[in-house]
Amino acid sequence: MEGGTAKERRIRVFVCDDHDVVRRGLRAYLETEPGIEIVGEAASGEEAVARAPSLHPDVVLMDLLLPGMGGLEATRDLVARLPDVRVVVLTSAVTDEKVVPALEAGALSYVLKSASAAQVVDAVRAAAAGRATLDPGIANSVVRAVRGPGGRDGVSFTLRERDVLRAVARGMSNQEIADALGIGVKTVKTHVSSLLGKLGLYDRTQLAVWAHTHGWAPVDP
Repeated sequence: MEGGTAKERRIRVFVCDDHDVVRRGLRAYLETEPGIEIVGEAASGEEAVARAPSLHPDVVLMDLLLPGMGGLEATRDLVARLPDVRVVVLTSAVTDEKVVPALEAGALSYVLKSASAAQVVDAVRAAAAGRATLDPGIANSVVRAVRGPGGRDGVSFTLRERDVLRAVARGMSNQEIADALGIGVKTVKTHVSSLLGKLGLYDRTQLAVWAHTHGWAPVDP
């Protein structure tokens, strides 16, 4: 094994959960997985916000039900400080009041604690690659949120907007979309902004969810 090259490919994970047994369990399991390392952990939102930025994690596993600063606020703060971080919510909360705000705060994925250890690992790997994972148990909440009271079916897109929408649904970055379509990054950003405006959405996560729920790309299992 070439130490330097292998280390560069490792996914740096930060775990935030107020239950010590949960943190220990996640650490014990994830550290057995090739290409994944735990770089830190926190028992509260405040601790996560204070510690995670200096550790430069690729993925943060975030519980929502935390003492003091909740996981929602911590997610919003971390995403603002670390634009490249991917937050995977790992929680037992399944209500609309928790699911939708978490995604709006910048969380990429939403996984329930009832998921298997293998599913959590898959969510971490998917997040590191920029792909969202949504637990089937919260699908209805997301569909209701992105469709809104009157729905958004019937919105028309240009051919290029359709190409960009499919790419966003696959988790591709602006640079990857630009390279794939042979256009500039600024042009991609313009198309993304246009799509957000037409659909009344706020960010790429909501756009990706909308695309998944309207048949533009398959949802990750």
